[in-house]
Amino acid sequence: MRNYELALAISAKIEDAQRAEVLEKAKGYVTRYEGNILGIEQWGRKRLAYEIQHQTEAFFYFIHFEAEPTTPALLETDVRIMDNVLRYLIVSEEEYVPAEEPAVEEAPAAEEIPAAAEEAEEAAAPEAPAEEAAAPEAPAEEAPAEEPAGEE
Repeated sequence: MRNYELALAISAKIEDAQRAEVLEKAKGYVTRYEGNILGIEQWGRKRLAYEIQHQTEAFFYFIHFEAEPTTPALLETDVRIMDNVLRYLIVSEEEYVPAEEPAVEEAPAAEEIPAAAEEAEEAAAPEAPAEEAAAPEAPAEEAPAEEPAGEE
């Protein structure tokens, strides 16, 4: 069995319940042809690069499944005529890796903050002499000597 991905662009003009039915119908086609669903990615509502069937937005879903090599051709014949599917694409995958939640960075500990500030100052310090060295020095103009105010 090989890994595949079915990408669906579903119309944004339909209700949530209808969209769920379209997704379930596509999953049913995968299982009908003896495919095993590994996971589903839901990208949500996205703007289309160009207008498709007078629509500028669609909901995107990616169904990852494993099946025999003949399954994508059979699946394509059914998905092609599904209502509310604007575009579809079936591609072969090397290996399906479930999407992980993005890692949340922790706030630095209180003792690490001063060290980070010192590092930032050290990084900024070498830049100042480099700017001075890069600028050519202009000849200093002599200011006229002032006469004492009391001797006129």
